[in-house]
Amino acid sequence: MADTPSYGAQDIQVLEGLDPVRKRPGMYIGSTDVRGLHHLCWEVVDNAIDEAMAGHCDHITVEIHTDGSLSVQDNGRGIPVAKHPKTGMSAVETVLTVLHAGGKFGEGGGYKVSGGLHGVGVSVVNALSVRTEVTVEREGGVHFVAFERGVAAEPLKRVGDSDRTGTRVHFWPDGSIMEVLDFDFTTLQKRLRQQAYLTRGITITLLDHRPGSENACQFYFEGGIKSYVRHLNSGRSHISDIIWAEGEMDDVTFEVALQYTTEYREHITSFANNISTTEGGTHLTGFGMALTRVLNKYAREHNLLKEKDPKFTNDDVREGVTAVISVKVPEPQFEGQTKSKLGNSEVRTISDRIFTKKLSEYLAENPNAAKSIINKCALATRARLAARAARETVIRKGALEGSTLPGKLADCSSKNPAECELYIVEGDSAGGSAKQGRDRHTQAILPLRGKILNTENVRLEKMLSNNEVKNLVIAMGASVGDSFDITKLRYAKIVIMTDADVDGAHIRTLILTLLYRHFRPLLEAGNIYIAQPPLYKLSKGKKSWYAMTDAERDTLQAEHSVKGENIQRYKGLGEMNPDQLWETTMDPTTRTMAKVTLNDAERADHIFSVLMGSEVLPRRQFIQQHASEVKDLDI
Repeated sequence: MADTPSYGAQDIQVLEGLDPVRKRPGMYIGSTDVRGLHHLCWEVVDNAIDEAMAGHCDHITVEIHTDGSLSVQDNGRGIPVAKHPKTGMSAVETVLTVLHAGGKFGEGGGYKVSGGLHGVGVSVVNALSVRTEVTVEREGGVHFVAFERGVAAEPLKRVGDSDRTGTRVHFWPDGSIMEVLDFDFTTLQKRLRQQAYLTRGITITLLDHRPGSENACQFYFEGGIKSYVRHLNSGRSHISDIIWAEGEMDDVTFEVALQYTTEYREHITSFANNISTTEGGTHLTGFGMALTRVLNKYAREHNLLKEKDPKFTNDDVREGVTAVISVKVPEPQFEGQTKSKLGNSEVRTISDRIFTKKLSEYLAENPNAAKSIINKCALATRARLAARAARETVIRKGALEGSTLPGKLADCSSKNPAECELYIVEGDSAGGSAKQGRDRHTQAILPLRGKILNTENVRLEKMLSNNEVKNLVIAMGASVGDSFDITKLRYAKIVIMTDADVDGAHIRTLILTLLYRHFRPLLEAGNIYIAQPPLYKLSKGKKSWYAMTDAERDTLQAEHSVKGENIQRYKGLGEMNPDQLWETTMDPTTRTMAKVTLNDAERADHIFSVLMGSEVLPRRQFIQQHASEVKDLDI
């Protein structure tokens, strides 16, 4: 029998101080990739925001320095520098080196409301940085302390006098742990803008000093989340003013701003203690309960709904709503380490009561807007019933046709979704080449005729009346709308393969619009790809090379002395024979595909609304603003 490793008390590893963070960083910041890198920044910024929410800070400056390090400066009270009674170290050293140490855990003296990462934030940043420098202005002095990989390198000392207060945290992320070290200005800008909206009266400055990337911006929003809703609805038509409610009960502050637009989708964003709750929670539930009940009651009382008419559902009343919900809770109960859902049961009742009162007052004082809102909800109810019938028809058709599926679909023989790919191809010509060149075992081909319906602002029943869209829905097999089920998806990869010209780009955008608006979980799960066919074929004798870009073409031409007449420019996939299409675009061992990811949902939502929406002016302004960036008008 082989020797088995011992398992006794001596084998239990005890990690001291911040060692657990360096050993298992993913447990504390989620990952060590680009998201984890920016999470380090958020933890320091959240501490400054805590000071702002407590009323002690009105300016925060975030700087990316020339060497790639990052600092966060606030004008709050400054981290205490006196000796901590339990640790024997100064309070600032305790906060930087002890997990779960901070003002948010204290009785009475700390923060009434705070964000951060369960109180471990700034110590985690310290642990995952090569060096961290903290400068505190407090009690008439300037105090400085430095750490290296979480261990004190320069003890706390007073280095000057100051009549100001505040904290500056400057850190250099550790490249031996973090996979990425380059902070992205746009990512920081988005999050800081959001924090400025959520914290009325605060000024947040972002500066980038890196050579060649110099940039700067500043945010201040007097209107708070009302300004946020106005920003989200830029480029959209609306049928109501911004409805705003704020109130406090049992030390819980609830605030909401919403506006009804002419669109058919909801855009609701929620926060708890300034942390984005992407999965909602009790504050969102209370808001939804109040919205549904108040609108149903108003419609009945004012004879805008007849006795036989069905009640509005939660989905009906939220159609076209843009809303930002923010709640401040002294003892938040989040579900999961990522804090994506708020669980405090008392918040549901508080949200419901505060919003019920304000919405009832708004409807009574604005009868015209109230009538427009009720009419929109009634239209949404009728559309919901029609969409259910249309969806059931599509589902029935897909089930009845079974193995044949849509007539134009050339399906693959494998029934294992994990290895199957669906190529959405522009036109019958390219579809023919793709069908002949593919791997029939794992690759399915669905040619689309012409440009599919623009689904940006189209109800589900109309969308499903379009044959090309309907064929795609049936082919994917996961249904649509309320009955969408990603576990029934028949292909792990959905690949958009269109021509490299303006029409191809337009068709690709139309397909992406459909997928984003009605199959967003596929984008979030990473199921959507864009094929990257070559733009050029260079030939010399019996040899040939393919180029994806103009620069690559020029390099190949110079390397192999290819004459101009031997360079072929592909304008369409149909110009390639099946072997060429397989070799360059479909062969898993040689192809290049772009994976479509959803890194900034708010930005994506805005771009789709501008480019594909019914409002002409925002689109014209977008084109005028970006016209100088166009390189190939018809490539």
